[in-house]
Amino acid sequence: MVGTGVFTSLGFQVVDIHSGFALLMLWIAGGVFALCGALSYGELAAALPRSGGEFHFLSAIFHPVLGFLAGWVSLTVGFAAPIALAAMAFGQYFARVVPGLPALGVSCAVVAVVTAAHLRGLRFSSFFQNIFTLVKVGLVLVFVVAAVFTERPAAIDFTPRPGDLDVVLGSPFAISLLFVMFAYSGWNASTYITGEVADPARNVPRSLILGTSLVMVLYVALNWAFLAIAPIADLAGQVDVGHIVAERVFGQVGGRWMSMMLCIALISTISAMTWAGPRVTQTMGQDFAFFRTFAVTHRGGSPRRAILLQTAIVLVLLLTATFEVVLVYIQFTLVLSSFLAVLGVFELRRKAPDLPRPYKTWGYPATPLLFLAISLATMGHTLVTRPWESLAGLATVAVGLPIYWLSPRGVTKGDHPA
Repeated sequence: MVGTGVFTSLGFQVVDIHSGFALLMLWIAGGVFALCGALSYGELAAALPRSGGEFHFLSAIFHPVLGFLAGWVSLTVGFAAPIALAAMAFGQYFARVVPGLPALGVSCAVVAVVTAAHLRGLRFSSFFQNIFTLVKVGLVLVFVVAAVFTERPAAIDFTPRPGDLDVVLGSPFAISLLFVMFAYSGWNASTYITGEVADPARNVPRSLILGTSLVMVLYVALNWAFLAIAPIADLAGQVDVGHIVAERVFGQVGGRWMSMMLCIALISTISAMTWAGPRVTQTMGQDFAFFRTFAVTHRGGSPRRAILLQTAIVLVLLLTATFEVVLVYIQFTLVLSSFLAVLGVFELRRKAPDLPRPYKTWGYPATPLLFLAISLATMGHTLVTRPWESLAGLATVAVGLPIYWLSPRGVTKGDHPA
């Protein structure tokens, strides 16, 4: 989860929001949203333990066509777009470390290197991911400690002040929440690789809930550190927020070293999505003949063809789109998929009340209802304020319909337990 969004999106938020309290509330609200989703997905993963995420959940609970469309989004852009965004940010940060290198070329290169690592197999993928995750969590803690023990010239006030409520209820806050929700994306990632997790009924819900809770604490602390160290004017409109803050704390040379560490952190994000995304394509290939070739698992356990397909889409996005457009476009479709999945918690309880549920959603029905309400409000606001990107997302979903109807299919085990 910790990656592109938290190291890049603050610069977009402070363009229109200057209240320290409102900015921290953004990250708290995004964390509550993600945690409510994680609590809900935990029940689905425990009751329906199979890889595939929304593709599997929606197929089993509602209808295979809904599952297919969610899987189609994941196959085409759901994971490829976040990888492209992380690679774009990597290119920006690396250009700070080695001036003169073309950011686009660096972005494409890092995608190729991570893809090669995951083609080697599950054991190497797991080792690769764990090492880089430890590095990026350590990096977040470095920024937080630096903010505590160094002079904080920004002097921003984080206590509620008159007018802050209007800011929280305003349009800029709602738009910025979309960026924050993207930063939290990945809270549901373990449901995409359920089939590769030991004792999934127990460990997948645990990973969802504990992982999301930890990241929420890290995100709020990190953004407090960023705002405490650097003036809002320096951050506004900038993608490489981490580098700007690092230069203020460690100087120009230290800033370059911290940017290198940020690059390593972004590699972890690219790696996580490169691992999870092809597993959705692989699961779809098990159920739909049109994608059967991507269900093949090679020696070492990796679905190489699915990985290569996703990488090809990533490279197309890198060569054709900008950071902000890709972010808004993909976030609308991802929120729609997770909205339907959480709605499935209610439907599955209605259709299959006796289905074994090793874990049940904590706070039910309040927590899934809160997730649904925030999702619906966010999608509605995005559709009104960013119609072209939102419609492009819906068009991507619609393209999957004729492919679904034309593809021979059959129900495989685990598709319809209800």
